[in-house]
Amino acid sequence: MSRLSVICFFAVMGTWIFSQTPVKPCSHPNASQFDFWVGSWELTWPGGQMQTPADQIGKGTNFISKTLDGCVTYEQFSMPQGNFNGRSFSVYSPSKNLWQQTWVDNQGGYLIFTGSFNDGKMELRTPVTQRSEKKIVSRMVFRNIERDSFDWDWQRSSDGGKTWVDLWNIHYQRVD
Repeated sequence: MSRLSVICFFAVMGTWIFSQTPVKPCSHPNASQFDFWVGSWELTWPGGQMQTPADQIGKGTNFISKTLDGCVTYEQFSMPQGNFNGRSFSVYSPSKNLWQQTWVDNQGGYLIFTGSFNDGKMELRTPVTQRSEKKIVSRMVFRNIERDSFDWDWQRSSDGGKTWVDLWNIHYQRVD
């Protein structure tokens, strides 16, 4: 067999082999860890948090879907009081063994998070930033996860993540 014949044979065989075993995008087992979040949600939080008067319960909505061949978890957040709306895109990176999220909102906010799902909780953190003498980091924690409800905490640390202060505590209740 000539060299060209051998090259053609392996090219055809390689194409046939790969066509017989299609790779499904985002098929890593951890890529479904955020699926608990998918759906339509009503949100409530205690008064005094996120521009909510102390004597009122804060309310909002969140619609979460999977997009881009199921590889991306897409968030559409809305808080009518305060006119605050945001979007996030979350993906699992098998090579880094972590979740990555980008958040943007109608007040010019732009945040990057990374994290993982452990011990029944999803935790995503911002990179540590230096402000004056303090190392500031923020995180969100999805906890008490059930099929139709969970709690979400927005927290900040000014000691590089040794201790945390709650800034916003949201209860999610499924509506679909």
